[in-house]
Amino acid sequence: MSAQATIEKQSTCAAGSCCGEGTFAPAVDIVEAGDHLAIFADMPGIAPKDIDIQFEQGTLTIHGRAQPTAAPGARFLLQEYGVGDFHRTFEIGEMINASRISAEYANGVLTLRLPKVAAAQPRRIDVKTAT
Repeated sequence: MSAQATIEKQSTCAAGSCCGEGTFAPAVDIVEAGDHLAIFADMPGIAPKDIDIQFEQGTLTIHGRAQPTAAPGARFLLQEYGVGDFHRTFEIGEMINASRISAEYANGVLTLRLPKVAAAQPRRIDVKTAT
C-alpha cells in the first residue's frame, strides 16, 4: 500500500503559505519507510509546549502557535517572519496503527512517526521448489 493511499492531505491552503490572518500551513514531507510513514513538518519558532497534535476519527491534526520574536512596542525595519498559528490536517487510512503514532520536535522540525499495521508492512515470500 502506498503512502498516497494511506494518508491524504486535507489542508485548504498551500503548504508554507498563509491561510488567512495569522494562520500558516507548515510545509511537510511524507516519507514511507518499510514499517512506518514519517511526516516532517517545518514549524520554526514554536516551543514544544505550543504544539498540539490530535488524532480523532481518522483525522490527524497538527496545530502550533508561533510567538512574536520582538519585544512589545519594537519598531520593525523589516518583518518577514510569520507569527501566528500553524495548522495542518491529514486523513489517515486504516493501514496506520493509530495507537502507536509518536512525535518529536527538534531544530524547528516536527517529526511524526506513523507505524503501519502488520498487514500493511512489506514481507518477503519464500519460493518453494515444486516436487
